[in-house]
Amino acid sequence: MLKFRETLKIVVVGHVDHGKSTVIGRLLYDTKSLPEGAIEKVKRISKETGKPFEYAYLLDAFEEEQKQGITIDTTQIQFHTKKRDYVIIDAPGHVEFLKNMISGAANAEAALLVIDANEGVREQSKRHGYILSLLGIKKVYVLVNKMDLIDYSEEKFLDVKSDMDTFLKSINVFPQKYIPVSAFYGENIALRSKKMPWYKGDTVLDALDIFEKDKDIIDKPLRLPIQDVYKFDNRRIIAGRIESGVLNVGDEIVIYPSKRTSKIKTIEYWQEKDKTTKVEAGMSVGITLFDEFFYKRGEFITRKDDEAPLVGDTFKANIFWMGEKRLTMNKRYKLKLVTQETECEIAAINKAIDASTLFSNDNAKEVNTNEVAEVVIKTKDKICFDEFRNNHVTGRFVIVDGYDISGGGIINGLEILDVANKFVKENVELPITCFDEYYYLIPYNEIKKVAVERKSYKIGDKLPINGDTYYYPDNFDVIDLNNELSALIRDGKLVDLINLNDYKYEGYPVYSSDGFLARVKNQDDFINFKNDFKESKYDLVDFANKWYDPIANKRIVYKAV
Repeated sequence: MLKFRETLKIVVVGHVDHGKSTVIGRLLYDTKSLPEGAIEKVKRISKETGKPFEYAYLLDAFEEEQKQGITIDTTQIQFHTKKRDYVIIDAPGHVEFLKNMISGAANAEAALLVIDANEGVREQSKRHGYILSLLGIKKVYVLVNKMDLIDYSEEKFLDVKSDMDTFLKSINVFPQKYIPVSAFYGENIALRSKKMPWYKGDTVLDALDIFEKDKDIIDKPLRLPIQDVYKFDNRRIIAGRIESGVLNVGDEIVIYPSKRTSKIKTIEYWQEKDKTTKVEAGMSVGITLFDEFFYKRGEFITRKDDEAPLVGDTFKANIFWMGEKRLTMNKRYKLKLVTQETECEIAAINKAIDASTLFSNDNAKEVNTNEVAEVVIKTKDKICFDEFRNNHVTGRFVIVDGYDISGGGIINGLEILDVANKFVKENVELPITCFDEYYYLIPYNEIKKVAVERKSYKIGDKLPINGDTYYYPDNFDVIDLNNELSALIRDGKLVDLINLNDYKYEGYPVYSSDGFLARVKNQDDFINFKNDFKESKYDLVDFANKWYDPIANKRIVYKAV
């Protein structure tokens, strides 16, 4: 009977040319995990191209990649020690990491961050640190590579360690070990280096075996995002990957966001030997339910007794932006979270941080390439998610700009946005949207309301009576029939906020709180205006068409986005 061997997934990151591919190639070589003939093949190609032999070439999947001397795509490499099997995810750049954030590869439990001892900490090293933070990886070793280039100096090693440690701690990444290595010469990879007697710690391979696997993912609430639904004979099989928790035949389940309830009828299988009544986190499964209703991709299946996921269309997040174009508010993007896809907008940018200098901008209106930001995201549809601290997989997402994955992020919780500006007097508040802009968006062939920065205007405050798409007179009144409040604006300032019963028409234009001009010319008109509203309260179409002029004091402004 075969003995079960534990498998640990590791992601390897580092600045271009800092030697991460050489580190991986050396691990494969030293653990005798290479396919037969691989070394000879690499030596032959190196000779053909006139280049010296490199362990990094062992990673490249195709001869053409080896001839170009670069790693083109994300690859997964396996090797083993006496303790366990390892799967190393080698991703050549930021984009692959962001793609991995919504794939199984993002489930790496540990990371090796490679830094060139001669060059020290570079901007890309810091960006990779942010990526590790976003991936939620807590088990991190920093390999200070190419120690041979600095004559195996302990002093220079400690300088690099100090610089990187200071940065990583600022983003809540706490490496468990710093290991000085020379991957090309195999120093401190599998065997302890005699050239660095001052280093008393573990080799890379010994240190890897010290990592403890995460054991609590199956203890978390069930999260089974629906990937697809297949119809076989008379069965409708729901397919997906269990991201956390366990699922048994007979379990009562809830499907979010609709909150429909059902019960697990079967766990499907191809062969009799695969038949089971229980599945758990990490497994891709097909199930059937007792209730036949419409299920769709992206919905979450949870157990009835488990803690429910968050459901909403607005949430707080930390993001890492690496798109060629800046991330801006009120532009449409696509958000992908596990199997969910929906349009989204950046509703607020609370802070932007330069990833290389750590300069923080608390008044940012956009996020530049390679900046980290605290934002509020609003999605077109309600989606399911968890706070990242509770579930790393269902608490992270990527943002697509056009056809490019341009950013990734983690969710910090639900957010309730102020839906409007406010006129405020003591304890009385009147929500208003009359200062929002209406743009004609050319790419979408539609007019869209764009919210301005939310503010509360107090008595005496100057108001933004002229915008891009509206222009109000200096003196006018705002009437809110629902809240029975009226605001008096004189010389462009808020001068009073009173109960509607105390309002008297004084000849000034009357606008709704949405900014639409009412056809009120005298006190009698105003009384009829109020009375018609009371009679039409549950059918306001006729009322609005009779009393409001939707284009008065408005103009159309075209925008690209």
